Amino acid sequence: MMLLFAAILATLCCLTPLGSASGDIYGFKDENGVWNFTNIPTDPRYRLYIKSSVLKVKPYIVKYDEVINMASRQFNVDPHLVKAIIRAESSFDPHAISESGAQGLMQLMPDTARDMKVNNPFDPRQNIHGGTKYISLLLKRFNRNTSLAVAAYNAGATTVDNCDGIPPNPQTRRFVERVMAYYQEFRENMY
Repeated sequence: MMLLFAAILATLCCLTPLGSASGDIYGFKDENGVWNFTNIPTDPRYRLYIKSSVLKVKPYIVKYDEVINMASRQFNVDPHLVKAIIRAESSFDPHAISESGAQGLMQLMPDTARDMKVNNPFDPRQNIHGGTKYISLLLKRFNRNTSLAVAAYNAGATTVDNCDGIPPNPQTRRFVERVMAYYQEFRENMY
């Protein structure tokens, strides 16, 4: 069911060309358990699901493409996955800081940045290098299961282990869905 949901969401995300100031995505689950999505909410049950960024994504992907590709080769991670994580985490803002204290493009927590040998999490090269190394370690830990590795990137590997899968908290589930949707979009558009 989660794969079907992610596929529907990814399809919706792909309807708007990458790099444009696309519209927001609204969704609701109806009485039959069926998810409904649109960019034009015509029913009061629709709630904002994905807020589009006012930033155009393509110029940022081009700007960081070289370092993303270098880190991806070094750590054997699909560069489209790295781009998807950056898009979901910071919308390509190298100065982003979350409420929980995560920093930079790939939103590294201070302890993770230190473990990945990142001295300056606001330096795009260091942040991408550290974040790619970290997702590489998570992919190895979870036998290349991308959804579990992405969930662990958000909630922590121990939490994923303890839940024996994607944790049930809504924030982590939404994060995994967003990253997987962006991942599919970037692969299809060759960004």
